[in-house]
Amino acid sequence: MAGQRFVFLDPDGSSEEWLYVVVQAATGVFYQQQYGGTACRQGKVEGYLVPLFGPDALDGLCELFEGHFRGAGTRNHPWTADESAKLREIVEGVTFWVCDGDNEEPHQLRLDEDRLAEADEAWIPVATPDGPGVLLWCNSD
Repeated sequence: MAGQRFVFLDPDGSSEEWLYVVVQAATGVFYQQQYGGTACRQGKVEGYLVPLFGPDALDGLCELFEGHFRGAGTRNHPWTADESAKLREIVEGVTFWVCDGDNEEPHQLRLDEDRLAEADEAWIPVATPDGPGVLLWCNSD
């Protein structure tokens, strides 16, 4: 590959109601995202972007991070069993379609519990059928 490329998702904050996962892979393309609510953290992940459809999951994520956590981010947050169970339930409500070029098959995303400490508003570590990834959506800030 002739070098790295960087794609900043929603750079001016004008897009609403989107949900993506970046499947981590050595592509040379890095997706950058502001996350963490009002903490305004900056993250980047190398891989490929998969658009998702999950309006109920998006509503649940917003309710959890903007309502329960009050939009302030969750860095260094000690997740309670109830909080992580709620997050797990929301993530499993997102369908990830696997396609081999001929056939499509739906799968649930799974919360990557080994990386739960990285979870924050608009930045959730997940496991996809294609490997590890990060679930992203529009940050509330």
